[in-house]
Amino acid sequence: MFDIGFLELVLVGIIGLIILGPERLPVAARTLGHWLGRAKRMVSQFTQEIDKEIEIEELKAQLKKQGESLDINTDVKQIQETVANALQEAEQDSEYHLQHEPPKHHGEEFEPLPRNDADSNTALSGINSDNRSDNIKTNTEKLKTDSKPITAPDTHSHKK
Repeated sequence: MFDIGFLELVLVGIIGLIILGPERLPVAARTLGHWLGRAKRMVSQFTQEIDKEIEIEELKAQLKKQGESLDINTDVKQIQETVANALQEAEQDSEYHLQHEPPKHHGEEFEPLPRNDADSNTALSGINSDNRSDNIKTNTEKLKTDSKPITAPDTHSHKK
């Protein structure tokens, strides 16, 4: 923005030191820094607001252009035609199904295929339900007799 180099800053500092003196120069520099910071913030806020306004105007122009290109009447006509065509297709399908007979097996139950006894016997070989239930009973009885009650160590006794 300003073409101020290092030499110019040193010259301004020396002149300020001579005019203000060493006691008031730091206070003046701090005040000047605050004012410059405020000015920069104001400028950035101003540019942001201008950018937002420009963007809003562009969006308004786009909406106006799109609004002009829309024709609601043609859209409504297209929707009506689509619905009418769908209804006609549905009526034609229902008439077709009413005119033609359903297949012969429709509504009748099918008899299952016969099962081969050899296949079912091999799948269950070695499993005897009586033998299995006896094994379960004996195993649970063993667990009941073999298990001992678990006791926690006595930590509350105060034996010396």
